[in-house]
Amino acid sequence: MKVVSWNVNGIRAIAKKEFRTSLDLIDADIICIQETKAQDDQVEEVIKDYGYHYCSNSAVKKGYSGTAILSKEQPISVIRGIGIEEHDMEGRVLTAEFSDFFVVCVYVPNSQNGLARLDYREKWDRDFMNFFCQLDKKKPVLILGDLNVVHAAIDIKNFESNYNRTPGCTQKEMDGLTCMIEAGFKDTFRTLYPDTVKYSWWSYRMNARARNIGWRLDYVLASNRIMERIEDSFILNEYMGSDHCPVGVILN
Repeated sequence: MKVVSWNVNGIRAIAKKEFRTSLDLIDADIICIQETKAQDDQVEEVIKDYGYHYCSNSAVKKGYSGTAILSKEQPISVIRGIGIEEHDMEGRVLTAEFSDFFVVCVYVPNSQNGLARLDYREKWDRDFMNFFCQLDKKKPVLILGDLNVVHAAIDIKNFESNYNRTPGCTQKEMDGLTCMIEAGFKDTFRTLYPDTVKYSWWSYRMNARARNIGWRLDYVLASNRIMERIEDSFILNEYMGSDHCPVGVILN
C-alpha cells in the first residue's frame, strides 16, 4: 500500500499543471492533500473524475488553507477537524478511518513573519497532539502533511541563518515536533534514512528549487505500533506544480 502527501499550494492552480497525470504516475492508494485554497464544492469539482473516493475540509475563510483525502478504498469514517472551534475554522485537519489504521491529513499553521503567530502555533501543536494520541488508543495512526517545521539542521539548507529567526526553524517549533515523536511516533523518512539530505519545499524566490536550497517541511509520522509495516519512506522531488513536492510511505 502506498500512502502519499502533497501540499499543492492551491488545488485549482495545480490542476492546470498536469496534477492528474502526476497522481496517475504516483499511483497511491491514499493521497493526503494540503493547502487546497478552495471550498469543498470547488475541491470536488477538480477531483470528482479522478477515480478516487474523496473528502475535504475547507476553511471558513475562502481561498485559504484546506485539506483533502483521496483514497481507492472508501473510508469507514471521516473526522473533520480536532473538535476545537478556534482551530477547526481553518480546515487544517482531516482524518479518514480505514480497517487497520487512521490516516490524519494535516496542514500545520505557519508562525508567520516576525513569528507573530508562534504562541498560537505552540497551542495548536499541543491540541493536535492530544487529538491524534486519542486516536492512537483505538488503532494505529499515520500522520501525513505539511508540518511547517524542520526538525534538525539536516532538514534545511541554511540552518544557522534561519534558526530562531524564520518561521518553521525555531526551537519552540522543533520541540513541538519532538513532543509528537516522543508521544509514540516515528518520523519515517529520518528513521529509515538518518543521513540523507533531501528537501520537500523550496521558495519561489532566487531560483531556490533549481539550486536545491530547500527545507524538509513535509512528513509522514507513523505510530510505533505500525512502524514495522513501513517498508519505505520517500520524497518525490521530481514532481512539480507546487512549491512543495509529494512525500509518502510504502506499507506491507
